Amino acid sequence: MDYTSHSKEDRELILGKVGLSSIKDLIDRVLPEKFQLNRALDIPEGISEYQLAEEFKKLADKNIPAAESLCFLGGGAYDHYIPAAVSHILSRSEFYTAYTPYQAEVAQGTLQTIYEFQTMICRLMGMDAANASHYDGASALAEAVLLSVRKKKRSAVVVPAGLNPMYLKVLETYCRPAGIEIRKLHSDDGRIDPEEIKKYADGAAAVVIQHPNFFGLLEPVTEAAVAAHEAGALVVSSTYPLSLALLKPPGEWGADIATAEGQPFGAPLSLGGPYVGLFAVKKTLIRSMPGRLVARTKDRLNRDGYVLTLQTREQHIRREKATSNICTNEALVALGALVYLSLVGGDGLKKAAENSYRSAHYLAEKLNEIPNISLHYKGEFFNEFVIDLPVSAVDVQDKLADKNIFAGPPLGKWWGNMGNSMLIAVTEKHSREDLDIFVEEVRKCESLKGSEGASKKVIK
Repeated sequence: MDYTSHSKEDRELILGKVGLSSIKDLIDRVLPEKFQLNRALDIPEGISEYQLAEEFKKLADKNIPAAESLCFLGGGAYDHYIPAAVSHILSRSEFYTAYTPYQAEVAQGTLQTIYEFQTMICRLMGMDAANASHYDGASALAEAVLLSVRKKKRSAVVVPAGLNPMYLKVLETYCRPAGIEIRKLHSDDGRIDPEEIKKYADGAAAVVIQHPNFFGLLEPVTEAAVAAHEAGALVVSSTYPLSLALLKPPGEWGADIATAEGQPFGAPLSLGGPYVGLFAVKKTLIRSMPGRLVARTKDRLNRDGYVLTLQTREQHIRREKATSNICTNEALVALGALVYLSLVGGDGLKKAAENSYRSAHYLAEKLNEIPNISLHYKGEFFNEFVIDLPVSAVDVQDKLADKNIFAGPPLGKWWGNMGNSMLIAVTEKHSREDLDIFVEEVRKCESLKGSEGASKKVIK
């Protein structure tokens, strides 16, 4: 965008029209003295555009792209393969310049892609209706909890021990000012105990179930959903969407609201975003669903047409009456997910899930064979698992990073008693050779060599 400045003469002319002689006079007229800084800003002298570009380049060069590394990052964002056609299609100007589709007659293409995205998410989740997306998986989960509170007229929510800790932070931010109590379940083996839900869910609006959970473990979802419903609570699921190619979808095991982070479907890691939140509900909750919803209809000539529907005016002009104060969607990233799913199809999605599952179990087995390393949990997992190291997981992560290997996040950041534990994620991009390299580099870490005689921990 061009930058056009006013000349000295322009400024004098404008100020003269309002009877002022300087910018300082203008500021004094609109801003009381006590709120004025009255000193120079403590910032460096300006530099040229070329110098600024070079400075930004130096900063950018400090980042190593996941695509150029051996990447085992996970915990909510994953290094999956993205077909080349995804970025090609998203680069078309009719998509990346499209604005909010309020005027259906001039936005049929955008509305159709959103409708098709919603349809795919419904089929994937086993739900009746999906919205046009949320900002990310965390905000989608928080909106699902708020929906439950409104619907049930209760002010508490139950969350599992294996909930993504970053999602929990977002949920706390939403719930605290609204006076919503968050009841946290306990766990020794990393999984939900349905019997504990019965104790905590009394009077709660919702029970949140993350499946697979943050540790990669598969939860007893059917039993947990039954316990939640018996307590009169809605069931809110948060899931890793690729797993649904192999696992039973939330709508079939008892979820009333299904959410997910859609990043695995065609979005790169990109230092944390932009991502896309998936959100779907059962039919009884459609009119309470937040966000934007596109529907298909017929015009007077009996032609298919697409329109925004079931979105109240309050979401735009009366915030205190709104079902949600987010009445937009991540249209371009959602389109990327639609393109990705269209390209890989059901069979391709299943193959990616199977490869991720098999490779993760192979890597877990090989790491567990190292004398001073063990799996933290015994339960079945999908493509992520936790390993216990004899030293700080941060130290091991740093040593592997020096060799251009991105290990998973150390868990001591969120759980003080898991400073030596690390979460490892495996995707379909990892070959057997990649996995063997990772095992060998972990084995060679200098910080681990002094612990070769350490006894293995008992798997929980």
